[in-house]
This record gives sequence, structure tokens and C-alpha cells, in this order.
Amino acid sequence: MTPDVVLAARAVSKQYPGTTALDGVDFAARRGKVSALIGENGAGKSTLMRILAGVEQPTAGTLELDGRPVRLASPRDAAARGISMIHQELNLLPNLSVADNIFLGRERTRYGILDGNAQERQTHDLMARLEQPVDPHILVGALPLGYQQIVEIAKAIAQDVRILIMDEPTSALSAAEIGVLFRLIRDLKSRGVAIVYISHRLEEVIAIGDRVTVLRDGRAVAEAAADAVDVAWIVEKMTGRTAAGGVPSGPRAEPAGAGPPTLSVGGLSLEDRLHGVSFTARGGEILGFYGLMGAGRTELFETLIGLRRVRHGAIACEGRAIAHLGIPERIRAGLALVPEERRAAGIVPTLSVRENIALAQTHGLYLSPAAERRSAAEFVRELNIRAASLEQPITSLSGGNQQKVVLSRYLLTSPKVLLLDEPTRGVDVGARAEIYAIIRRLAAGGMTVLFASSELQEIMTLATRILVMAEGRITAEFAAAEATEHDLVAASAPTMAHLNGGD
Repeated sequence: MTPDVVLAARAVSKQYPGTTALDGVDFAARRGKVSALIGENGAGKSTLMRILAGVEQPTAGTLELDGRPVRLASPRDAAARGISMIHQELNLLPNLSVADNIFLGRERTRYGILDGNAQERQTHDLMARLEQPVDPHILVGALPLGYQQIVEIAKAIAQDVRILIMDEPTSALSAAEIGVLFRLIRDLKSRGVAIVYISHRLEEVIAIGDRVTVLRDGRAVAEAAADAVDVAWIVEKMTGRTAAGGVPSGPRAEPAGAGPPTLSVGGLSLEDRLHGVSFTARGGEILGFYGLMGAGRTELFETLIGLRRVRHGAIACEGRAIAHLGIPERIRAGLALVPEERRAAGIVPTLSVRENIALAQTHGLYLSPAAERRSAAEFVRELNIRAASLEQPITSLSGGNQQKVVLSRYLLTSPKVLLLDEPTRGVDVGARAEIYAIIRRLAAGGMTVLFASSELQEIMTLATRILVMAEGRITAEFAAAEATEHDLVAASAPTMAHLNGGD
């Protein structure tokens, strides 16, 4: 065994009824190094991480800790051995404060009594280390998703961690927050912490990783030093195709035709989260909203669909005022929102693929059971949703396919204006390219598409026009062909830090 290997999987396999998730995988986490794990959705990454974190047990193979065989019976057992995991799907309790979440199960006590002051001081120190102004007292449920991701990271590093597993830690973070996280990772490396890093952002993996392991169809198909590979190599190993067949980049979107105004927003204000937001979107346009965490993009989309109450301002869809309408009425008027947080606000995990698509009926659309099945089958075919059957549990699908199911549900309402909040969060390179193609096809058919993203390349590639937000305001507007990364970043910089902004 290599001396710097702290935790290793040896010929690990994992079988579920009817499927093999892992097939004889070897993988190693090294002291003071970032071991990056790459693969398409469904490749087996999350399964392997759950085994390394004690969440699941392998069907075959062994784990070794410090060169000795070990059985990690539970996440608590793994944590006791210095193994901690930051989950992509956040594992937080919304009704508890930030400090209580960070120390849940590991409460600080004094003379046998909970020491809340100590927890709050340590939480404040952790947030300072992460360069984020998060109040230890605030309820986690009141925080935007990006700040919840920061809390999840703080929760992990608050422990005496030797091996830190990070599953898509930047999926809800903007470029500025990613820079902070990378500084933290380098600090942890200098302290000898072994880091396992999963991300679908391939350039990010090359930037922060020391070694890259690629999984495909449950097998480890390649491993190399990060400084010896490039994006094209990773994509080819992930998919078996060259980069041209899978990387969702390519030329920027063409400017939209001069379709009629579909959505008009004037002077929209919301408590201290939105301030005089005004814009018009036209049919066939893909309007991108870029901003840092706290910019107000999510709050804007939630206000447009009716999840948040308008304080001042006007919203009109095809000339009809809708600011006074409830959510079902706005959906019938032509709006639909695909939310940012897929697990919490998108899918219903106890339902099948068909049932998740058919949930659009709860918004006033009636389908007979036969029509429901036909519609679900049509969307599965048109959006290339990879599911064994319509009755397959939604949770058995990869993240990218789950996202397409959620999108199908809202397309069933025949929207005129489609709002997409971080539409490719946590999906692999292949699924991302498919979602881009779907969005472009919808716009080409005359639909108005608004999408929010914290990824510069995604905004610049997909949008036909870009609005930049900071501190609840639109600070700049660019034709996509004219925008540069420097322009977007400069326009997104807030003049002061606000905790209560959105994502």
C-alpha cells in the first residue's frame, strides 16, 4: 500500500435488485491530496461515496483505513474514525439555527449543560474562515440555498476530520464563493487532510485536483494525475466519446428574433430582497440572469410565480396583469417555474416517474389516466429520459434524468414563459448538453425562457440576452454576443455584503 493512502476501496462492488451500481472498483484517498472522482450521472460515484462514508455496505470487496481492513458500520462510525461527507443533497434541519445544525449530535456542553454560547462563537469563527456573513442564530430554513451549502461545509470542517468527502460542493456557489472554498481546500491539504472531490464542472476538477479517477457504468476506467489531463480526455473517458460529442459549450446562442413581449416586469420590489426590478422578455428569447449568492435571482423567480408576495410593482403576461393572482392562476396564465432545489422543491421521492410528471394536474390541468400515461410516455421520449418504465421510482433515476422529469411536469402546463432556476445544477456533462438542447428547442418554438445560473460559461453560451443582478437590483444588461466574463463579474459585485439576499 502506498504510504500516503489513508482510505482505500479494494475491488468494491455494490448490487441492488436488478442493477449493478459498482463493479470491482479500486479507489484511494491520499493524505494532503485532492482525489477527484468523475463520471456521468449513474456512473456509481455517489454509491462509492456512500460506502466510503459508512452510509451503505459493499456487496463485495473491502475498505482499508491506514492500510488495515475496516468495516464502516454507519456514518457515525465513519465520523468517529475521522471521515466526514458534504452531501450534494443537503442534510440540514430547516427548523434549527445555523449553530444548532453545525453541532447537531456533537453539542458543546459545560458541566453537562448545553453551551450555546460556545457553539455560537465557534460557528462565528467557522463562518469567518469561510468568509461568509452568516448569523449563527438564523434558522437554516430562512437561508437561500447557496448559504445552506456553506453551512453544510462548515458542519463538516467543524469535526476533527482526516478524510473529507465533498459531493458537488460548488453546485450552489458562484465564482467568488468557489474561490473561498478552494482556499479552504488548500488549507486543509496543508494540514494533511485527504479530500475526495466530486464535481461535474470539469475545469474545476483539473484546477483543484491532484489525481483524477473516472467511473463509467460502475467501473473505474481511468486514473491519472490532474496536471496530465484536460477536459477532452476526461469527457472521452467518461462517455467513450470525444469531447465534440459531449461538452456542452460550443458557439454562443444567436440573438432572439423580435417576438412580441410575453413577460413585462415593472418596478418590482420585495421587502429588502428586490429593489425596483424592471425588464421585458419576448417570445423566442432565452434571457439569462447572472449574479453572485445573495443577488436576488431566486427571489425574483419565486415572486414571478407567486411564491413571494409583491410589495410594489407590476407583472404582466401577454399584457394581462398577474401580480394579484395566486400560483394556480399564474400557471394558467402561462408561467411555470422549475425550482433550484430539485430534491426539496422539485421531485416527490415517494412517487414514480409517471406520477411526478402528472403532478401538473394539481394546478388545474385534468388528464384521464390513459391520457396521463400517454403524456408521460411522450415526454420521456422527447426529453430522452432514461427510465426502465414509467412506474420506476423517481429516486432511482440519475440527477440529470430527475431534472428532465421535473421539466416535463411544467411543460405539461403548456407555459408561455418558462422560469428555470439553476437548471443544470448537479447534472453531468452529457445531461447538461441535452438540457441545453431542450431549452434551445423550446425557444425556437416561440416560448420565452428565463434562466438563472451562477456559471459564467453557461450564461454566456445559452443566453441570447443577459441581465446581471446584485443586491436585489438589475445592474447591467448585455447582448450575449457582446458580454465578457470581466463585464459580468464586474457588474455582479455587490457594494456591500447582505445576509438576507437571495441566490
